[in-house]
Amino acid sequence: MPSWELLLGFAVATAIFAYVPGPAVLYTAAQTLARGRRAGLLAMLGIHIGGYAHVLAAALGLAVVFELVPDLYLAVKFAGAAYLIWLGIGLLRSRPLDADLPHLASKSARRSVFESILVEVLNPKVAIFYLAFLPQFVDPAALLPIWTQFLILGVIVNFAFSSADLVAVFLTSTLVARLKASQRAQLWARRIGGTILIGLGLRLAADRS
Repeated sequence: MPSWELLLGFAVATAIFAYVPGPAVLYTAAQTLARGRRAGLLAMLGIHIGGYAHVLAAALGLAVVFELVPDLYLAVKFAGAAYLIWLGIGLLRSRPLDADLPHLASKSARRSVFESILVEVLNPKVAIFYLAFLPQFVDPAALLPIWTQFLILGVIVNFAFSSADLVAVFLTSTLVARLKASQRAQLWARRIGGTILIGLGLRLAADRS
């Protein structure tokens, strides 16, 4: 596996992406508000299942490509570092949560989980995230094969995002109410998270290993 220093950076970045409210958290929160806790949990499950499609694509596809074209590894690494910086800047410039929270009509719980799987699988932004994020923390010189490292890291990321969605299900009403009431809290959360992501992207870009 990669070094402990690299894994620590992976843990920090994963926590930021998972727990700074994003589209999946908003989607799960909206499902909970519209249809209740059970529907929110099923939506979370659907998103989690759909995430494995992107994990497998990154693990199997990119591993083969990197083995055939070693120089492409560095190219993707730099592209991913730029992507992290771009996401950090986007976080700094993002709007308050209440401006983006969707409003959903009532639907059955089973349909909710099915639609959530499709939403996750068919979301190109999620695919781009895994393709850009995971290579930053894969070590070609490690004992484990590249595809195995992708798979392990991808599963960890997927569970981290699902844990954030789970928190959103149980704390949606309180969380959304507090964030709506405190624009300053939202501002500082975005500033801190965005700054850390930009710094991580710059560090990864400077690391030539």
